[in-house]
Amino acid sequence: MSTGPLAGVRILEFAGIGPGPFCCMLLADLGADVVRIDRKQGHQAHFKEARFDVASRGKRSIAMDLKKPESVATCLKLIEKADAIVEGFRPGVMERLGLGPTPALARNPRLVYARMTGWGQEGSIAHAAGHDINYIALSGALAGIGPKEKPMPPINLVGDYGGGALYLAFGLLAGLVHARHSGQGQVVDCAISDGAASLMAVCYGLYASGAWSLERNSNSLDGAAPNYDTYQCEDGKWISIASTGAPFYQQLRDIAGFDDPEFDHQKDKAHWPSLKAKVADKFKTKTQQQWCDLMEGTDVCFAPVLDMSEAPSHHHNRSRNTFIDIEGVTQPAPTPRYSVTPGAVRSPPPEIGQHTESALTDWGIAHAEVQALAAAGAI
Repeated sequence: MSTGPLAGVRILEFAGIGPGPFCCMLLADLGADVVRIDRKQGHQAHFKEARFDVASRGKRSIAMDLKKPESVATCLKLIEKADAIVEGFRPGVMERLGLGPTPALARNPRLVYARMTGWGQEGSIAHAAGHDINYIALSGALAGIGPKEKPMPPINLVGDYGGGALYLAFGLLAGLVHARHSGQGQVVDCAISDGAASLMAVCYGLYASGAWSLERNSNSLDGAAPNYDTYQCEDGKWISIASTGAPFYQQLRDIAGFDDPEFDHQKDKAHWPSLKAKVADKFKTKTQQQWCDLMEGTDVCFAPVLDMSEAPSHHHNRSRNTFIDIEGVTQPAPTPRYSVTPGAVRSPPPEIGQHTESALTDWGIAHAEVQALAAAGAI
């Protein structure tokens, strides 16, 4: 039984990769009934076993052959019961399948039709292939990330998940609010390139004001400042320092012992290279744990740099149950947290087609019709 804030919300997800599935994981974590339409005879992309496909947790899977007219007709019946659709195909694919916004909204005028693409539904390169790094490159974000020598891909967090999945979830939920007030559904055109550009809003403001340089590794928040960077410790491990405000910077100086008068020039970029060298030398005099013992829990703005094997065991993450274990797979717990309607992972990631019959009948497809679909090879 779902108890999250989205309990009772029905989401029909058309299987894809990247931001769409992650968005639907977030919705499922918060109680939405997410039913995913998988390709019949499909496979778990990138994963040896379904349990490793963390972005599929809490969902149910129906396996269909969307080239069969019976499957398309069944999807339209499911759409009648859905609050929202999530699809991540290139522009025009859903239309060619007969499942585009026009027939979908004709069946369900309150439907929120959420579309996830890299470049958007329209635009001069909307139909071109691309991946995360390309989308953030066009937004201005990638140019500012990395060392002076070259832009550096920041995994795929800025594009796929930050500019994509989170904006898709935000847009879908805003559409649901509007639909519930007005009875009117709509299409949500979510492009990763748009979302990545939106994430850069503050940086664009700083650049326009003259407070942000286009040169990488030359600004206060991109690793150039001595008090905002990562530093290696005596044992080869790393720590992060973000002592930006004056009180935090002073506490850093007091605890680390930076009594050299040059440290008075915190905001003078001319001193940054020299100060960074001194900070780096200091942090190499102790192990990561020794610095944790000195700085953790203070207002230095400090944290050890932990990898995925270490983060779940950190005492703060344990005290908040930030990570959970599902079928032997350690993974982040649902977030954000709610005082009245907490989210939860209701089930592990499904095998493709695991819930074909049960999900169809739960959504109002008669048992006899399900049998007919199976006989026709549609499911």
